[in-house]
Amino acid sequence: MSSINIVRGMASAVTSPQNPSGPPQLGIVSCLRHIFLNEGMAGLFKGLGPNLMGVFPSRAIYFWAYSTAKRNVNASLPKANRDTPFVHVTSAAIAGFTASSATNPIWLIKTRLQLDRSSGTQSLSIRKCISHIYSDLGIRGFWKGVTASYWGISETVIHFVIYEYLKKQLYLAQNKSKKDDKTFLDFAGFMLCGACSKTCATIVAYPHEVARTRLREENSVYRSFWQTLHTVYKNEGRRGLYRGLATQLVRQIPNTAIMMSTYELTVYVLTKWLKEDPQQQQMSQTHTT
Repeated sequence: MSSINIVRGMASAVTSPQNPSGPPQLGIVSCLRHIFLNEGMAGLFKGLGPNLMGVFPSRAIYFWAYSTAKRNVNASLPKANRDTPFVHVTSAAIAGFTASSATNPIWLIKTRLQLDRSSGTQSLSIRKCISHIYSDLGIRGFWKGVTASYWGISETVIHFVIYEYLKKQLYLAQNKSKKDDKTFLDFAGFMLCGACSKTCATIVAYPHEVARTRLREENSVYRSFWQTLHTVYKNEGRRGLYRGLATQLVRQIPNTAIMMSTYELTVYVLTKWLKEDPQQQQMSQTHTT
């Protein structure tokens, strides 16, 4: 998926003032061709290392924060007000803020590597990238673009509100409750709910992705979230705020569908195992021995 990330990043940043030599078209195929011709096969995988390093902690922190916040918020409310959109919005916002704050340096390095145009021995390494960021901006520089990520929490909130609503409707349509045993069709339904909710959320909140990419560019003329959006809109119009959207959807939809079904499967398996009668566990162990 790294090449798709690079295409989205280039499409988001290609027409900015400090990148006047970018590819003339913003389509997925043209961007891939441009990268391959100018940087070779290795160029399609720039930033893969930080991406792999960032995915696990980012997802782990996010879902831990979401589950913890959801449990605590529900516990502080009357039973009638639990698992409402308010709970989902609050939990998603807390989780997004926590994950964005903790992992922003990783995504900054990934973006810098993906936007690097050099090749061969001149290609920017992770070590050089970290050194450049620190020498130019100091420790605070590793959190450049985090304000755009905070505004991007709205995407997470929209995603989870729609997802929880669709999941509830799925239970009603199947005449099931959350405690019932689940089948393969249930998890396929979770995948569909995740894909639909993420599509809606990405389309609504996508401009923050463009702003975040522009803010993370080296020697960027952009300084703040709203200043970036204003500059992009002024120079490139409304279409500029949605550059790279198609590539983002290609990357996010299958990724989110798989992620949400995996999350639901993990929660289901762990919950069922932890709530299993200790006597049954002991009998099962005795039987196997």
